[in-house]
Amino acid sequence: MPRLLLRLWTKESDFRLNLIYQKGNLMTLVPHVIANERTYPMPKRCAIAICLDGCEPEYLDVAIAEGLMPNLQMMRETGTDRIAHSVIPSFTNPNNLSIATGRPPAVHGICGNYLFDPDTGEEVMMNDVRFLRAPTVFSRFYEAGARVAMVTAKDKLRALLSAGLKFDDGRAIAFSAERADETSVANNGVENANEWLGMAVPEVYSAELSEFVFAAGIKLLTEMKPDIMYLSTTDYVQHKFSPQEQGAKDFYAMFDRYLGELQKFDVAIVVTADHGMKPKHDDNKEPAVIYMQDKMDEWLGLGKARVILPITDPYVVHHGALGSFATAYLSDNCDVNGVINKIAACPEILKVIDKNEAIETYDLPGDRIGDIVMISTENLTIGTSEDRHDLAALKEPLRSHGGLTEQDVPFIVNKVMELPNAPELRNFDAFYYATQAAAS
Repeated sequence: MPRLLLRLWTKESDFRLNLIYQKGNLMTLVPHVIANERTYPMPKRCAIAICLDGCEPEYLDVAIAEGLMPNLQMMRETGTDRIAHSVIPSFTNPNNLSIATGRPPAVHGICGNYLFDPDTGEEVMMNDVRFLRAPTVFSRFYEAGARVAMVTAKDKLRALLSAGLKFDDGRAIAFSAERADETSVANNGVENANEWLGMAVPEVYSAELSEFVFAAGIKLLTEMKPDIMYLSTTDYVQHKFSPQEQGAKDFYAMFDRYLGELQKFDVAIVVTADHGMKPKHDDNKEPAVIYMQDKMDEWLGLGKARVILPITDPYVVHHGALGSFATAYLSDNCDVNGVINKIAACPEILKVIDKNEAIETYDLPGDRIGDIVMISTENLTIGTSEDRHDLAALKEPLRSHGGLTEQDVPFIVNKVMELPNAPELRNFDAFYYATQAAAS
């Protein structure tokens, strides 16, 4: 990589700055963009980050070993192959927003799919732009004059990821596969994206929802020629199938075909994931759950604690609102350390810490987590009260995420680069390295 010698502009308000780079004896000025105190070079070719939702590294290992992913195998062998860490909680929204901002939840504020607002006493979805506290890398590049494109599988992410973009000048496109038939030029940069792509809107619980994302990426490269592009899938397949099952193998073979098409363009690609995925069921294929609201009520009495599950979202068929991370709000007279000791004694719990330690350890926003943070063991999930979970929609043995055991994710670049491994390497470094690869 070229060596950085001098920064000429440093203010966060300057979207574009020049850096002097030395490569051999040649010194050149390179335009850069600042986003959340990180600097990104303006790419010479499209810089692409692909987030394979729920992509436990084993999925790739199994598919490659069976010869199903020749393009990714070649990318690993001729580029750079690492394991990175996701942010905790290892859920979709916090990690996608971390990738989009290049920073952890303490900076951008999105620490779950769902939160409890102590000021209003309401539990609400955290998918509104008002919860976002930092600009995205996309908006900073757009403000610097770049062409920006993103396609998400689900619409719950699209509004957050496209914050700060304008669609009236042809330099930004952002839409979801889920609502591709509802897009407009004014709101998304493209009219009726499904007709534009020539594909029907897929069922939300399907592998085709992710395939739509990849197909759209190919067409965007052909027609729009973006400088920055983000493709984010759904983890429907990963919730449904283990790495050894045919459904998973079919999905990754499909992705590999599109990856091969993407690499026919002059692009820099980082393939990563928002989180991994683990089986969360017992030997009888029943969901393995510790119901912490029931425990708290038993220990402290009714109304003394409120357990919040940040995995909660409208797509309960995936996981039944059961994940491996939870937070709890305690009444003022509760003995926090005493409660922590009781929770720590539960064999289902891997880690339990107070708010201050959670802020320090996991870079979480303190006003959006409770007094206690709990993380379950690899094959367990955390629920609230047993009677509050309707698991009838679960058609397969439960697979889920959210904890430390789902923090390992792939980080593969189609260029040779000097990168650390986890824990230093994070999935939210995706555009930091993608733009460097695209600028060289």
